[in-house]
Amino acid sequence: MSDSVWQDELDEIARRRTAALELGGPEKVERQHSRGKLDARQRIDRLVDDGSFREVGVLAAKRRPVEGGPDEVVPANFVTGTARLDGRKVVLGVDDFTVRGGASDGSVVEKLAYCEQMAHELQLPLVRLLDGTGGGGSIRSLEEMGRSYVPYLPGFEFTVQNLSTVPVVALGLGPVAGFGAARLVMSHHSVMVRGLSQTFVAGPPVVAGIGEDVTKEELGGVDVHGPNGTVDAVVDSEDEAFASARRFLSYLPSSVHEVAERGPVTDDPARADDWLADAIPRNPRQVYRVRPIIESLVDTGSFFELGASYGRSVVTGLARLDGWPVAVMAGDPYVYGGSWTETSAAKAIRLIDLADTFHLPVVNLVDNPGFMIGTAGERAGSIRHGMRALTAIYQASVPWCSVLLRKVYGVGGAGQSHHRRLQRRFAWPSAEWGSLPSTGGIEAAYRAEIEASDDPAEFVRAKREEVAALMSPFRTAEAFDIQDIVDPRESRALLCEFAADAAKLRRPGATGHGLRP
Repeated sequence: MSDSVWQDELDEIARRRTAALELGGPEKVERQHSRGKLDARQRIDRLVDDGSFREVGVLAAKRRPVEGGPDEVVPANFVTGTARLDGRKVVLGVDDFTVRGGASDGSVVEKLAYCEQMAHELQLPLVRLLDGTGGGGSIRSLEEMGRSYVPYLPGFEFTVQNLSTVPVVALGLGPVAGFGAARLVMSHHSVMVRGLSQTFVAGPPVVAGIGEDVTKEELGGVDVHGPNGTVDAVVDSEDEAFASARRFLSYLPSSVHEVAERGPVTDDPARADDWLADAIPRNPRQVYRVRPIIESLVDTGSFFELGASYGRSVVTGLARLDGWPVAVMAGDPYVYGGSWTETSAAKAIRLIDLADTFHLPVVNLVDNPGFMIGTAGERAGSIRHGMRALTAIYQASVPWCSVLLRKVYGVGGAGQSHHRRLQRRFAWPSAEWGSLPSTGGIEAAYRAEIEASDDPAEFVRAKREEVAALMSPFRTAEAFDIQDIVDPRESRALLCEFAADAAKLRRPGATGHGLRP
């Protein structure tokens, strides 16, 4: 091939592309590897389908004067472009820690903003791989600028809009501070890697200024941000983080302007596991494991739990029913008896917002004795947080099916569904409901009669028998206040039928609001 009249410029393009592929240079890349971390380009290769990454802005760089020689051109420490994940096109935004520790004074802010805008306007899912020490740069950057500036967040208008339009996944793969931490939580699914990633508003050197001497792990490691709900998942390796991103996206459409596709149909919708008939103990004080029930009802192996480390009295996740993607919420009696706390209410809101944004039907497996009671619940404001969750349920527009497993009590229990919508709802024989459980409720309602009785204990015992008869679920069914009481083994078939019916009702388009971080 003969040389072009533009050969010098073409050679310069090639040289700069090669330099960009080397990130911060061999020494900095090796330092990254010595910390047990992949570098930015290795992460892209491990995450996406082979050969599918098409980079945008490879020539973006920071120019630095060098005394006595030509300016140094350092590649920007943010890599972006499009790629395919399991065949689906996505936008990637990848921090490069090998240049200025991933801080934005080593970046070109327009490039980050372009990445967010690209996902929004092309209506493509966005995956952020985060590994950076801050958003605004260091004090050194002020010397380079010759001034300070009023803080702003590059591309944040698109970051906000993306939560309402496209699936956003954020993987914390190293220390993530400031704006990086904000980008981590501004997502539909966020992940941290144990031993590699920490998240904080400001790191230990800055926190030392307020008198706290802490390590990165103590300040913002996974044992801090898993239980407090800052992130949705904690994994043990970068490869697990990549797998979590791919699996999460597999349940969702590429944007709100589509509906999620039906997945592979690999499980018999009529499958009935016999052990479900005895899954709920007859003794109402005896707990049971709800996750095996979820696994039995949904397609085998399809349940993908979200937020397992926080708000643990509620279990949330995504699953498939006869191939159709659905959101799943369930009470866990092993934690506070299934009572909703402020964190479990927030977790429920997060799932409901996700489902409503991306048109996923909701299956609610109900065992909820109400909002958390007692001094701890009152101090935490459980009633306010709980009512926010109920409001989210009433604002949701997606098809909804409730299965009443056991306790459904009080204001919290009223959140099992929107009672004015068509009720796709059925109960197991173990279900019980009312304004209050009879234990404690009788003592409150008949205080004067108990005090006046010659035998208070016998009065309470007889009253409990009377109330138990009135609380029989069959009396409720007679009044059609519950649509059906079923053999638990029939539940999967009923839920698969619900999912098939719901699939026809899904409508593409934006909802009133997207997920709120």
